Amino acid sequence: MAALTFSHIGITVPDLEKAVDFYSKAFGLYVLMEPTEILHDESAIGQMCDDVFGEGWGKFRIAHLSMGDGIGIELFEFPKTVEEERPFEYWRRGLFHFCVQDEDLEGRIKIIESLGGKQRMQQVRKYYPGEKPYRMVYMEDPFGNIFELYSHSYELTYSAGAYD
Repeated sequence: MAALTFSHIGITVPDLEKAVDFYSKAFGLYVLMEPTEILHDESAIGQMCDDVFGEGWGKFRIAHLSMGDGIGIELFEFPKTVEEERPFEYWRRGLFHFCVQDEDLEGRIKIIESLGGKQRMQQVRKYYPGEKPYRMVYMEDPFGNIFELYSHSYELTYSAGAYD
């Protein structure tokens, strides 16, 4: 059986317009669907949301964006979503970050910071100093969601012999 391909990731944010602005500019994403309100009703999407969220979810807002390779980012804003400071509990169950790739990490960091994101690490780190040019850094979006930047592909960074 062939390996699956990645389709998209969903991120909940307290301000959908601000998130669309951030992700479209910080990552150069294409906006496929502008912020749209989804209501609890008998439509196909309403029934899908009943299956996922359970009865009583009411409504939410969503936008769809796409990376240069076609991978999607779904942004959600629910009425109960609030802007809050949360501790970074990396050990808790669930996703704690996603990663995107750009060979110009320093340039990308400047763009992200100019849009309200921040660098979590004191500096860009090298995986194999003096041996390979692979670099990485952890960042946050303006809402505290964690993401990582890689200079090279995941496959290349972790391929056979990467730790030799």
